[in-house]
Amino acid sequence: MTDITDDISEEISFQGFEDDCKLLGNLLNDVLQREVGPQFMEKVEKTRVLAQSACNMRNVGIEDTAELLEKQLAAELSQMTLEEALPLARTFSHYLNLSGIAETHHRVTKIRSTEKQSKSCDDTFNQLVQGGVSPDELYSTVCNQVVEIVLTAHPTQINRRTLQYKHIRIAHLLEYNDRPDLGQEDRDMLIEDLKREISAIWQTDELRRHKPTPVDEARAGLNIVEQSLWRAVPHYLRRVSNALKKHTGNPLPLTCTPIKFGSWMGGDRDGNPNVTAKVTKNVSLLSRWMAIDLYIREVDNLRFELSVNQCTENFSRLAHEILEKENSMEDRHDIWNPSSLWNQFKNNSHHAPPLPTQLPTGADLPSCAVERNEVESHYPRLDVPGSEFTPSHSEDGQSSLRVKESMHDIINLTIKTHGNDTVSNSGNAQSAVTPRGSSFCSSQLLARRKIFAESQLGRTSFDKLLEPSSSQRPGIAPYRVVLGDAKQKLLKTRKQLELLLEDLPCEHDYKDCYETSEQLLEPLIMCYESLKSCGSVILADGRLADLIRRVATFGMVLMKLDLRQESGKHSETLDAITNYLDMGTYSDWDEDKKLEFLTRELKGKRPLVPPTIEVASDVKEVLETFRVAAELGSGSLGAYVISMASNASDVLAVELLQKDAHLSIAGELGRPCPGRTLRVVPLFETVKDLREAGSVIRKLLSIDWYHKHIIENHNGHQEVMVGYSDSGKDGGRFTAAWELYKAQEDVVAACNEYGIKVTLFHGRGGSIGRGGGPTYLAIQSQPPGSVMGSLRSTEQGEMVQAKFGLPQIAVRQLEIYTTAVLLATLRPPKPPKEEKWRNLMDEISKISCSSYRNTVYENPEFQAYFREATPQAELGFLNIGSRPRRKSSVGIGHLRAIPWIFAWTQTRFVLPSWLGVGSGLKGICEKGHTEDLRAMYKDWPFFQSTIDLIEMVLGKADIPIAKHYDEVLVSESRQELGAELRRELLTAEKFVLIVTGHEKLSENNSSLRKLIESRLPYLNPMNMLQVEILKRLRRDEDNNKLRDALLITINGIAAGMRNTG
Repeated sequence: MTDITDDISEEISFQGFEDDCKLLGNLLNDVLQREVGPQFMEKVEKTRVLAQSACNMRNVGIEDTAELLEKQLAAELSQMTLEEALPLARTFSHYLNLSGIAETHHRVTKIRSTEKQSKSCDDTFNQLVQGGVSPDELYSTVCNQVVEIVLTAHPTQINRRTLQYKHIRIAHLLEYNDRPDLGQEDRDMLIEDLKREISAIWQTDELRRHKPTPVDEARAGLNIVEQSLWRAVPHYLRRVSNALKKHTGNPLPLTCTPIKFGSWMGGDRDGNPNVTAKVTKNVSLLSRWMAIDLYIREVDNLRFELSVNQCTENFSRLAHEILEKENSMEDRHDIWNPSSLWNQFKNNSHHAPPLPTQLPTGADLPSCAVERNEVESHYPRLDVPGSEFTPSHSEDGQSSLRVKESMHDIINLTIKTHGNDTVSNSGNAQSAVTPRGSSFCSSQLLARRKIFAESQLGRTSFDKLLEPSSSQRPGIAPYRVVLGDAKQKLLKTRKQLELLLEDLPCEHDYKDCYETSEQLLEPLIMCYESLKSCGSVILADGRLADLIRRVATFGMVLMKLDLRQESGKHSETLDAITNYLDMGTYSDWDEDKKLEFLTRELKGKRPLVPPTIEVASDVKEVLETFRVAAELGSGSLGAYVISMASNASDVLAVELLQKDAHLSIAGELGRPCPGRTLRVVPLFETVKDLREAGSVIRKLLSIDWYHKHIIENHNGHQEVMVGYSDSGKDGGRFTAAWELYKAQEDVVAACNEYGIKVTLFHGRGGSIGRGGGPTYLAIQSQPPGSVMGSLRSTEQGEMVQAKFGLPQIAVRQLEIYTTAVLLATLRPPKPPKEEKWRNLMDEISKISCSSYRNTVYENPEFQAYFREATPQAELGFLNIGSRPRRKSSVGIGHLRAIPWIFAWTQTRFVLPSWLGVGSGLKGICEKGHTEDLRAMYKDWPFFQSTIDLIEMVLGKADIPIAKHYDEVLVSESRQELGAELRRELLTAEKFVLIVTGHEKLSENNSSLRKLIESRLPYLNPMNMLQVEILKRLRRDEDNNKLRDALLITINGIAAGMRNTG
């Protein structure tokens, strides 16, 4: 029942799935017997049995009996008190979550147990070679492939992160339970652990009580990297490399990675004023800090592993040079010079000992382990440096500095101790370190000075007692020495980032820190080459190779941060500038005048924005964002995406504002800004804009300045984004799919005309109504020539956790992305065989769009019906995103795509994904083109995937449940509209089955159908309970307990549907 049961829907073992569901269900019952009592559990069981009986009757076609049972169930639920309804909703919600955990676990089990998987690298490479692709062409294409998965903070992840971690813990325990060598005592202990986890889940508030901040959302994304992708990426790249070597004779180059990651978390400011320039800067710095912290851990592990002495002569010489440098620095520290303490703080003279003295976490585990922490693991918690954070470096053998006061106080302490001479060395540092509060007594000052001095100058006397004397130390371990030096630089880099995050003065020697991934790769590759030269290839290809591949994939920022803003904001900014300069109002000019002005300014060498300009706060924020982008540079940031782009001037406006910020920042710094300007990506979202996309790109590339800029600064590469959500809401799913297909064809043709390469960026949501669905199917059905070795795609909300939350699932998803893009490049999907097929698609789309818009936008009763029949108005209380809630009084056209889909998914009507499709197919079939449609379904991948996705949605839709919402919640005057829509749903089902030739829905996906059926006894009561609570809440809107109960049903239905918006 899920859009994520896509690429791996057939990869589930039902043999043990039901056993695990039964185990978890029984344990939940045991917990609830204790928590809520046996009397309540009898009501739970009675409710479940009634729902199960109704489902059984429907499955065998006894509709009348099923309807009677459902009415009895609804009647009993309507008589429940709130005190009874709340725990019932929680019970069924938790069961559906536990069922989902078991499902995911058995997917992983199936993946592990299948020797040769479809869509795997091995299978796909073999298929291509057998099909006539030469090994050299295959090798070159894989090595040059560029796929970027962009994680976004779209508010569709409904589970709290606390509960997500507990769910992962249960998945680990299920995995442990599968071990054949598990004794009875261990199994009993495991069952107790499961009970504890389920008890903790029951006693945890499942509702978010506060909206997350943009930084909270960014932390969630970084946690996905730490808990899963960090482990999955090396495993995935080993698979690619092994398959390449098997089929081409050459492994994947060590620094080559077909997949990278981007993020919108902390950069997407479209409609979200909480994402400010400062937030973007802090999130970018935080991402760097996290990357460096992870690299420090990996280097620690490597220093223990690489204890060997054998190395090349050059490498030995390098190790001795590092040791000599270390010794000379230690000699200088033998006599402590208090007057230099502030300079030492600024330069952060941490020295990792050349020989490690204690075992780092994970050093004893095999490098190939995808899941290192097994059952006893603790789940990663991201410690974010902030105003109250001071890191501990105890793993380095140095003293740990953990004081409640912030770093500001320590710096103040140093300044007070050493007088004004120290401050004068740092320019305006004095204002940055003004004392915060009360003074300390002399003993406190002395103690803190001692702690601070020891943390900066080296190891404490106690630490030195624990180390072996020099006479007892083994001979020089050259790899440990070189890696120790690398760790020292990493520590200094981390300290630098902490100071920047604290807004403290930060002066450092760039030679002592890592600024780029190339700098970090240099010592690692030297280690690798030395080991290989000395015959230790097996050591080189272990943890060391994994770390090199991580650096190549994640760089110094883990995920480059995209910026996104709506085109109108840039026009408002240029309005302010042109009005200030007495040039008129920019937005009043026609397109030609705008382009003339923008091109002239882009060719000029002077800044456009005067430093003395005074503007409104929202315009100031736009300008400040461009300044931050110039400071951070293309090494930290990815693309600048323009929402609602419709003209060439939208792109040039951003290019001009970028250029102006770069000139301004470079003038202040006295040196060029880091990196190039960001690539500017127009996002075409509405049906109208998609139809004009090719023309806009042609106009852009016809401008000499822009064409030259793309070639010189972006390697002749243009990126264009297409939006699935708003186009679907605008014209319906079928029309959106066809317009997206044609827009991509036109954009590719436009770029080819000007000799420019193109990367298409797909803004896909999680649900099918927002462009979601099977990754493999989606890529394989793109227009021929649109996927030429490069692709960007968003992964949003709950899809991020579902596809990348566990390392084993993440490896499989990365593999699917790789093989799908590879096949689309070397064996492009078939175009429509006949021009007639395109004409038929145009006609279906026209009828479908007209039917959709007549209902959604032209029917004056529809908006009121939508608000009555769904919980749309109540969704804003979920606190699942940092973006402010829009006023509920706005029309459908101004409603965001996520609540539009989310609301219909809750009622199980999923209207946006099929509305209009039945009318379109029916119209063409009645004109005698049924056989043409069947031929299109058989031989045109795009048409086949479009119909298959609609069929999948129709299989999830539930007419009796949708009808129940209408009967209880919708006013009598609008009941007929609901009945008309249900007839339209039946029409869509009928004609989809005619086109596919299937006897019933989801006939070609038995796993999905079976999963749907297994959840209905828990899902159907949740929907009926939601209807009852909505009815009560709309009579008593201020009842917080009723609101909580409603939100719990929303959580539960989302768990059962495995999808929100």
